[in-house]
Amino acid sequence: MRVWALGMVALLACPAEAQEVRQSGPPPGIASGAPATPAGWSITIGAAPVLGPAWQGSRDMALSVFPDLRVNYGDTLFASVPDGIGWNAIRRDGWRAGPLVKIRFGRDERNGGSPFLIAGGSDALEGMGNIKAAGEAGGFVEKSFGPRRAWRARAEVRQGFGGHDGVVADLSAAYRTRIGRAIVSVGPRMTLASANFMRTYFGISAAQSARTGLAPYRADGGVLSYELGGNVIRPLNRRSALTLFTSLERLGGPAADSPLIRQRGQRMQATLGLGYGFRFGL
Repeated sequence: MRVWALGMVALLACPAEAQEVRQSGPPPGIASGAPATPAGWSITIGAAPVLGPAWQGSRDMALSVFPDLRVNYGDTLFASVPDGIGWNAIRRDGWRAGPLVKIRFGRDERNGGSPFLIAGGSDALEGMGNIKAAGEAGGFVEKSFGPRRAWRARAEVRQGFGGHDGVVADLSAAYRTRIGRAIVSVGPRMTLASANFMRTYFGISAAQSARTGLAPYRADGGVLSYELGGNVIRPLNRRSALTLFTSLERLGGPAADSPLIRQRGQRMQATLGLGYGFRFGL
């Protein structure tokens, strides 16, 4: 599923996201609440238990523990599973933009598909078949503005390859402020997806219909989901931080109208997690 959200929330406070908290994708930015990224190379190691839907659209909950390993070169290059591999090719006057490649974990019909599942899961996908992991290549543009640049707007567009060949676009906004030593962030996000993406995850072919008893469904492109998320980041010292994050998501029409969601899932999705990260330089 989609790489979500989490700064931990994929919606918000970190240089994304992604992705999305999805049980099939890890939370971005576990240690993003730590002090500003130092010059030169740095490595962040973290982990986060996340309680959320077993798959996007699932009514069953699952608990996963996501690892987070990321490598940065100052404010120029970044690489991690949740944020992908990217280059801040433009960095001036509050603007950032550049190329980006991300991974989207697959979906397993046996339990929902999270590679980090430790409890719960879902058998509602039986008969739908597995979806392989996919790469997504594209770019992003981001603008920070307002007093102390507390507001941020971001857009990403990515073309899938491997597990799906659709196009995905993420649009998000966030407001971040400090309350004591804590950093609080909140904001909305909307994800758009092409018909090829929707049909991979929410369409029902004739063969799938015969195996599951669900009516055939040919999904159109459009809004995949609307989300509202927030996180509270509490630095512990100059190198580590705890992050409490949550999000509420509502599937858009092309996904929510699928018999898979109407009969075996639900349109509203909620996620809650707590992460820890530690950063050190090279």
